[in-house]
Amino acid sequence: MIIDVPTSLGPGRLTVSTAADPRAVVWLGHGAGGGIDALDLAALAEQLPAHGFTVARYEQPWRVAGKKIAPRPATLDVAWRETLPAVADLANGLPLVVGGRSAGARVACRTADDLGAAAAVCLAFPLHPPGKPEATRLPELLAPSIPTLVLQGDRDTFGTAGDISRELGDRASVRVIAIAGADHSMKVLASSPLKARDVAALVTASVVEFLDDVLA
Repeated sequence: MIIDVPTSLGPGRLTVSTAADPRAVVWLGHGAGGGIDALDLAALAEQLPAHGFTVARYEQPWRVAGKKIAPRPATLDVAWRETLPAVADLANGLPLVVGGRSAGARVACRTADDLGAAAAVCLAFPLHPPGKPEATRLPELLAPSIPTLVLQGDRDTFGTAGDISRELGDRASVRVIAIAGADHSMKVLASSPLKARDVAALVTASVVEFLDDVLA
């Protein structure tokens, strides 16, 4: 199901994969360099409905308009916030889980509490720009007061799973799961212990386990 959503920045779009008997709605945003067909986003949209989670993948207005470069982070938040009524109608009182990959994960974290989310799911959270670990975005990851899951490759140049775990220290509100051999796009080398299908399966299983715990 496709839902076109007007915003002050132009139309955005929700691509919805509906669960037969939903327990929650999982609202996911894409990254700055790709769309909703990224490996991890596509895997969640395909697999989560069978576990009782409706998945709504959101395309920002700049992406719908065919532009190649994402706007500033604060601008991304605007369209995301303005899409909440459409997502709330879709949820119809069910818990809302926010998340996304890379820039989409940052948007979700910055807005999660204001939008009343029950949990956040971050795929390839960009902890820092490549080669600039001092420019940490940890405060954004810690912004939500709700349980947060991070799925991170151990070859991610924007910060590995180990990097995030070290910066988090003993903060228990954020759960980090390493994806062995994966880079920022969740792609793996031919020599990796995991293949693309294994990455998709691990991402899906980890999110299902996390949401089962949070929503129990």
